[in-house]
Amino acid sequence: MGFFSRMIDIFKSNVNDLIDRAEDPEKMVKQIIADMQQELNKSTQALGKAVASERLAQKQYQEAMKKSSDWEAKAKAALASNNIDLAKRALAQKVKADEEVAAYKEMAETISNQTEAIRTQVETLKSKLSEAKSRQAMLIARSQMADTKKTLAQSISGIDTSSAYEKLNRLEEKVTRKEAEADAFAEITGTAVSQDFETFEKLQADARVDTELERLMAEMGKIQPTEGELSLEEQIAAAEAAAEAAVAEGGNISLRKPV
Repeated sequence: MGFFSRMIDIFKSNVNDLIDRAEDPEKMVKQIIADMQQELNKSTQALGKAVASERLAQKQYQEAMKKSSDWEAKAKAALASNNIDLAKRALAQKVKADEEVAAYKEMAETISNQTEAIRTQVETLKSKLSEAKSRQAMLIARSQMADTKKTLAQSISGIDTSSAYEKLNRLEEKVTRKEAEADAFAEITGTAVSQDFETFEKLQADARVDTELERLMAEMGKIQPTEGELSLEEQIAAAEAAAEAAVAEGGNISLRKPV
């Protein structure tokens, strides 16, 4: 089988050489396996026909031997009856049957040898096909890996690394500047809020002090004068009257000026 020999040569060749010669190694490997499978199918069919021919030749050989045996038996029967002419005619048929026996025997042996050769080839094809299928995944994986490495190498070679790193540095500087601006804004905003918070706290404290003052004056019966309620003279007169009342209680000393 010329095809079978070619398949063996291909699978014995270097895988890298196979990849170099194949435009698409994956498709080539699949096609090789498909061709081998087709060849195996044809060889299997041929083996089936050879086996059928071998069985037919064996059957014809056995029938020729039986015919020879039968004519010999008839010749013996004729001789037993002292019928020489009948015995000769029976032996003449036996000679023809013996010639057929020899011919069928040779044919059966030839077909048997051919059948055995085809059977050996079929078994070899099965073994090689099984090996090819087991190597298919490996070859395809290696081919894909080679394509990936080649693609990556081409991608890397097409990138200007210095320019890329320069862009990254500029981007990092920009991000750093934005972070600094954000921190400064947060600091300024936090200070203003703190000052406002302190102002609110002072106002709340003053309000509590005023509330306490009003409470104590109410307990002591004192009324806090409201600004603009009394004139200056009235305020002075009220103060003198309060002082005189206090002195009178202590020694009847008047603080008023003599008229």
